[in-house]
Amino acid sequence: MKIAALRIFVDDLAAARDFYAGALGLLLGEDGARYGWCVFDGGGARLVLESVAPDAAPDDRSLVGRFVGVSFEVGDVEAEYARLRGMGVRFTGPPARQPWGGALATLSDPSGNLIQLVQRDS
Repeated sequence: MKIAALRIFVDDLAAARDFYAGALGLLLGEDGARYGWCVFDGGGARLVLESVAPDAAPDDRSLVGRFVGVSFEVGDVEAEYARLRGMGVRFTGPPARQPWGGALATLSDPSGNLIQLVQRDS
């Protein structure tokens, strides 16, 4: 068994697609925007963005704008933090060293979903 895809729910698919492709540099693999989704090559698993309509049921709306538990590995978290902040990306705070030796920085996508950059020390 392997992870096939990670799903992130968004309220503005075009803005999210531009963010994940432009700011984060992910490769767009499938653009199903007319159906409310798009798929990125996540470097081992696919990252699927799915649109949730403003008038969707409350249970569906609750999937947007939350901590989603997705981390993107980077070689230099401080440099990525500075680059993304320069592009106007919102972070909850600067990168922080972790007890396990690496560093994390939490940021918000255009729909308010919280994702993380992670740097693992060798």
